[in-house]
Amino acid sequence: MSGALADFHFLRATWLLFFIPIAILWWVMRPKPNSHSQSITGIAPHLAAALTLGAENKKRVYPIDVAMIAAILVTLAAAGPTWSRAPNPLVADTAPLVIALKVTDSMEEPDLPPSRLDRAKFKVTDLINTRVGAQTALIAYAGTPHRVAPLTEDANILRPLLEGLAPTVMPKQGDAAADALALAETILSDSETPGAVLFVLDDLDPSQLAAFENTTVPVFFLTMLPNGQNIAQLNDLRTATVVPFSNDERDVSRLERQIQSAYTAALDDDDRLDWQDKGWLLAWPAALLSLLWFRRGWVIRLVLLAVFFTAPSGPAKADGWRDWFLTPDQRGQIAMSQKRYAQAAELFDDPYHKGYAQLKAGQYPEAAAVFAELGTPEAAFSEGMARIRNREYRPAIAAFETALERRPDWPEAKQNLEVSIAILEYVETTREQSDTGEEAGIGADDTVFDNEAGRGENTTIQAPTEGGQAMSADQWISTIDTDMQDFLRNRFLLENQEQQQ
Repeated sequence: MSGALADFHFLRATWLLFFIPIAILWWVMRPKPNSHSQSITGIAPHLAAALTLGAENKKRVYPIDVAMIAAILVTLAAAGPTWSRAPNPLVADTAPLVIALKVTDSMEEPDLPPSRLDRAKFKVTDLINTRVGAQTALIAYAGTPHRVAPLTEDANILRPLLEGLAPTVMPKQGDAAADALALAETILSDSETPGAVLFVLDDLDPSQLAAFENTTVPVFFLTMLPNGQNIAQLNDLRTATVVPFSNDERDVSRLERQIQSAYTAALDDDDRLDWQDKGWLLAWPAALLSLLWFRRGWVIRLVLLAVFFTAPSGPAKADGWRDWFLTPDQRGQIAMSQKRYAQAAELFDDPYHKGYAQLKAGQYPEAAAVFAELGTPEAAFSEGMARIRNREYRPAIAAFETALERRPDWPEAKQNLEVSIAILEYVETTREQSDTGEEAGIGADDTVFDNEAGRGENTTIQAPTEGGQAMSADQWISTIDTDMQDFLRNRFLLENQEQQQ
């Protein structure tokens, strides 16, 4: 709250000068109570008050009072009060999150049935489900940290990997929380959006505290302990946000709110982002006051009309009552939140928001044209995304190259450039082969032998055997162990060996 007050200011402060004519008009038009220089004698006080004109109006609220209050609210709205920055429309509007899950023998304790680790997996799954469309990465750590999954918006990638985590897959037991934090910071460093780290754990080695005290990334802790128990070591971390385990969804909801609050605070420190106009919030009380227009005996129609006609307004659009109180960009944002992307694209005046809405609506040529007119690296990146989705691979390559010229060492732009080049090469190679009637890897003059004699028979593979007999291809494939735990165990073991070399 204190941060919001410190950032509070007006985007169009000159509108506040209208307070001067409003105050003068209010003073001139407000009825003055009648003054009586002589007191009435010989009449009972209550009868004298009834016979005195204007005496009952000394504390009355006049129509001009309501009109001027509405004028003040509209003037404040026109001045553009703000205390937070608007998210970049070209990046995610939700904070990226790296979840570091402790996978040790202590997490197998059954005091949170069926076990602490299983309940932790349930909580992580619930959190992922609440962050639809947001990027989430997963780290598992014990004596060593391991990246289970990079930042991804696809929850279907995270779920099977999460299920495969167990203490038996970790190559080394221990508590390498500090190393896990360093790995999480590395993952977040490649993201354009400020993110956060969530540790899901049941204990923290005191030797690991120093790393958390020196980090600049928001860190949250979900403690997997029964009966609201806490981890004493975390009490020494002043900047830590600790959320205890709960049997319901309160812990997940609190984490989501805290993570989003940290994301909003990080946006306020980004000078590249525009401030978010909050003036529309004052339109609602002004609208409620305007309902008094219809009260009998209150002649404020002309004043209210003057107030509304002097308020700034955008181009006329058939959007009902919102035309009176919301700017085109605000109405476009409402349409975006309701996933009406085509309508949002028509409403937005801001080119970044318009292009992003067109991109979401599948209007790729229009979006590319909008972004091409802007001179920022984000605009060039988004133009490339629109081009590649419209299968314009060469212009997409040029757009990503432009983005890298404007911002060198941009990992996402480099990756998309490589993907675009690979797609273009594949398309051109396939087209050439199609034109010559060739198959990939088979030349026009190559001789291809067909296994006519063995057609329909099982092909045998000599290496794997079962009971001394050669197995068929189907039998051999069925013996391949695809268990996720074995996959993670082998992968983590290989990573650990590479780190030790």
